[in-house]
Amino acid sequence: MMEFYAQIKWVHICAVMLSGSLFLLRGGTALAGAAWPYAAPVRYASYTIDTVLLSAALMLATILPSGFFANHWLTMKLALIVAYIVLGVFTLRRGNSNTLRRACFAGAIVAFVLVIGVALAHHPLGWWQLLRG
Repeated sequence: MMEFYAQIKWVHICAVMLSGSLFLLRGGTALAGAAWPYAAPVRYASYTIDTVLLSAALMLATILPSGFFANHWLTMKLALIVAYIVLGVFTLRRGNSNTLRRACFAGAIVAFVLVIGVALAHHPLGWWQLLRG
């Protein structure tokens, strides 16, 4: 499986960019009052992209030489992804007030950016590790 690592990583990175872009677009327009972010084709596109993203992530995790939780940066990335998902659900579905939905949208964007920093640095501190050099 190691011979496919580069291709799987490329698919993973593309799916990350698509997923984040679609959430940014859906969340921003939903907060502005548009109805199309809730339409079935848009939701199904999101589900499809996220399924590809998760599948590629699981394949990459199986290729790693040591256990998943031995890589502390992956543990941090997983925790941030859970936070991103929960905040995204409150942004698009569960938020009772517009203020709560806006706060959750901002929090989800911050969590997404932190996930990218952790992934790039391969360190739990993410962007702070990269800035330290």
